[in-house]
Amino acid sequence: MLLGLALIAGPLLVAVIDAAIQIRALAKASEELVREGVQTAQLSQSLSADIYSLKRTAQFYQVLNKPDMLDTYRVTDQRLANTRTQLAHLLDDAPSREGLDEFAATHDEISRAVTGTPAGSPAFTTILTSFDRLSDLANAIADSGKRQTGLRLEALRQQTANTQRRLFWQSALLAPLTLVAILALTLMIGRPLRGIDRAISELGRGTFSRAIEVSGPKDLERLGAQLEWLRLRLLDLAQERNRFLRHMSHELKTPLANIREGAELLMDGAVGPLDNAQREVVAILRDNGIKLHRLIENLLSFSAWQKESVGLDLSEFRIRPLVKQVLESQQLTVVSQRVRLEVKVDDLVLRADRGKLRLIIENLLSNAIKYSPKGGTVYLHAAKQDTQLVIDVADTGSGIPQEERARVFEAFYTGRPPAGVQVKGTGIGLSVVLEFVNAHGGTIEIVDGTYPGAHFRIRMPVLSVTKPQDSQSKQGNQAHAA
Repeated sequence: MLLGLALIAGPLLVAVIDAAIQIRALAKASEELVREGVQTAQLSQSLSADIYSLKRTAQFYQVLNKPDMLDTYRVTDQRLANTRTQLAHLLDDAPSREGLDEFAATHDEISRAVTGTPAGSPAFTTILTSFDRLSDLANAIADSGKRQTGLRLEALRQQTANTQRRLFWQSALLAPLTLVAILALTLMIGRPLRGIDRAISELGRGTFSRAIEVSGPKDLERLGAQLEWLRLRLLDLAQERNRFLRHMSHELKTPLANIREGAELLMDGAVGPLDNAQREVVAILRDNGIKLHRLIENLLSFSAWQKESVGLDLSEFRIRPLVKQVLESQQLTVVSQRVRLEVKVDDLVLRADRGKLRLIIENLLSNAIKYSPKGGTVYLHAAKQDTQLVIDVADTGSGIPQEERARVFEAFYTGRPPAGVQVKGTGIGLSVVLEFVNAHGGTIEIVDGTYPGAHFRIRMPVLSVTKPQDSQSKQGNQAHAA
């Protein structure tokens, strides 16, 4: 991440430093231009003032013819020469140089003439007229100085414009480079982070089939390796649990089958007729044998599905006979719980896994009966909606608390039984239902508002055909009470 930040901040820092250098250079050039312009203007004004002073001193010398006037003239003349020298250092263009050379020659000529010519001679009057020429040259030098300052100002403006364009294109180039660096950093770190997030989510859902491979920075690769070790460890634990469940379930099935067969033989009077009390005891034995058989079937189904060793055994069948078989297997429980069944099942021909669909309905119906109060009602509806089979199973119990709904489909989660209801199971019935519904490409959800208790709705994209002759029989089977 530090390297990525350096890649992003580096070009921007270079651009800022370069911009600061350019701005500093422009500021320095501007400051120098202003200083030279002011100095040139001051020297030009001083040049004109010294020429005027020399002319006045020469005129006084011509009239008064005093030698001390020449001393004053020489002092002013030297000051003019110094001013001329300073201007020569500031004005470096060719026209200014030529003007300064001509000014220097005229100045030196006038200085020699003034100091070498008698004050009262007619030649001295001619010398005085030369000062006008010197003033014209001074004005020309001042104009040259202004022109040079203007040219330098224009050059500074052009340099500023060039710097602005350079900084603009530099920024225009750095912007996509910075975006590329950000994208590269995002891909370099974001992709393995997303892989780690996906892996943690799968581990949380109990999905251990996909290997965890993280490529990227070494730190994230080490974290991915630790997650892979955790996945393998959890997979081993899940396999050990499934092996235990399969072993125990198979060990229990054989003696349970013998118990159920013995109970059936007793009910059929194989060892002699039974009185009512004996028949009631045998019925309880058979009923609990059926319940235990159903629990073992759930354990085996869950274990086989977790091992991913089973698939869908698709076949065509009618759903009504299947529901009738489920109702018959639950008849004793329904009578003991004294609940009422409301069954509305369209007579459809389905193409699905008959055994798994029976287990789905059986588990949902068994739960609804267990959680319904004495004298309550259990609802079982199945109908076709477009290309989907919609199955609703509901009861009039206390419902499923909101805080438990996210976990009711987890394996071995039983939740808290309602007050006054002694219900305890393995906690895998709804887990098996969810797995089998997903295997058919369907969904299961908990619906609120239609019934007072728990309401499960299954949608399965099962190919179904409605029997045309069942319109009358459908009316006769809209409700079934037990």
